[in-house]
Parts: sequence; C-alpha cells; structure tokens
Amino acid sequence: MTSAIPGVTALINIFRTAGGVFLLALETLRAAVGRWPRRRVLVDQFYLIGYRSTPVVLTTGLFTGMVLAVQSFNQFRRVNITSMVGAVVGVSMVKELGPVLSGLMLAGRVGAAITAEIGTMHVTEQVDALRALATNPVRWLVLPRVLAAVLMTPILTLMADVVGIAGGTFICVGFLKVEWHFHYINMLDWLRVWDVSVGCAKSSVFGLLIALTSAYKGLNTEPGAAGVGKAATEAVVTSCILILISDFFLSVFFNAIKPEWAN
Repeated sequence: MTSAIPGVTALINIFRTAGGVFLLALETLRAAVGRWPRRRVLVDQFYLIGYRSTPVVLTTGLFTGMVLAVQSFNQFRRVNITSMVGAVVGVSMVKELGPVLSGLMLAGRVGAAITAEIGTMHVTEQVDALRALATNPVRWLVLPRVLAAVLMTPILTLMADVVGIAGGTFICVGFLKVEWHFHYINMLDWLRVWDVSVGCAKSSVFGLLIALTSAYKGLNTEPGAAGVGKAATEAVVTSCILILISDFFLSVFFNAIKPEWAN
C-alpha cells in the first residue's frame, strides 16, 4: 500500500537512511576504540580526501570571495559604506560560505568516490570476503575515510577561507578602489576567533556526514553497475541535503552558546 504513495515511500526511505547512518556511526565509534587500520591505509585516505580535493576547494573559495566582494560593494555603495565590504566578506566566508560550499564540493567529489569504491567492493563480494576472514569491514573501510574526512575538511575550509578573503580583498582594493586601511581594519574589527572556530566545527560535522552517508550507501549498494551509479548519486544528493539542514541547526546552536567576548 505504501509503495503506491510516493510521498510515504520517500519518507520511509529517509528514515531508513537516517537510522542506517546512525547505526553505522555507532559501529564506527566502536571500531575506533579497538585496533586501528595500518598507517598506510590512513595516509592514503588523507591524501585522497584532503590533498586531491585542494584544487576544487580553493577554486570555489577564491571565486566565492570575489563574487561576494563585487555584490557587497554594489549594495554598500548605495549607502556609502563600501569600507565594510571587507568585514562582510571575512565573516561570511569564515562562518557560512566557506564551510558550506567546501562541504558541498567535497560531497560531490569525495562522497561519490567513497560510495563507488565501497559499493563496487560490496557488489563484487569483497566486503563479504572480509567478513569471512573475521575482518571488520567498518574498521578497515569506513573508519579511515571517516577520520580523513573529519580531520581534513576543516583544513580545506580554512584554506578556502583564506583564498576567498584574499580574492575579495584583491577585487575591493585593486579594482573597486576601496581604501586598503579601512578595508583591513573593519575586517579585523568584525572577524573573531569564535567565527573561525564555528566554521571549523561545522566543517568537521559536514565531513562526518559526508563520509558516513557515502559509506552507508556503498555498503548497501544494489547489485550491478547501475546499482553502483544509483548509490553514488543518492550519496551525493543525501550528503548535500544533510549539510544544508545541519548548517541551520548548527548555526542556531552556536548562536545560542555564543560567549560574550565573541560579540
């Protein structure tokens, strides 16, 4: 009966995926307490998820900062406060645009790769072979990718923030003729260490969601090449949606616990 109602079926799939990801998170946490994978396995994932994602993340950050500077300048020019463009670019990149856009780009690049790799292993019964050899596939397949995503996503986000702020400053000072002194001073006055910390915390959560969702989809891939492609697509879409939803709740949470010195 429920299969004939698309809305109900979609809702059931959402709850099934959420429950599966949560259980996988618990199993990954339990695996992290025991024996860790070999250092080589961890280094490979840090390289693939972190280093190989650097160009796309930096490109995204650079042009996001430049576009934000142009749009903010055009609006602030109407009220003659163009010197505040630097503050807008800095705070926006560090707290919101940097973490979210970096997370979305990583979901597309890293999420699809994780799902395709684990999904192919699942379809070709390599995951079952690991279980037959008394090897926990979560410890050897999921845990390294989760650790790499959680630790490397904040670093990539900080790099995107720096490049985006530099690009926005270059556009403002070099082309839009904003006074450098006021641009720099206003940016320092409005940008806080708390803002950087919030952006890094969000990035770690986004990395965790990407890795867990992608690994879950890979471990539950349907047979065949079409199943792997479908799982990769679902992993990317689900990760992007989770990033946007969690960003809202994280923003509300961090605003609620924001200390006085960060105001």
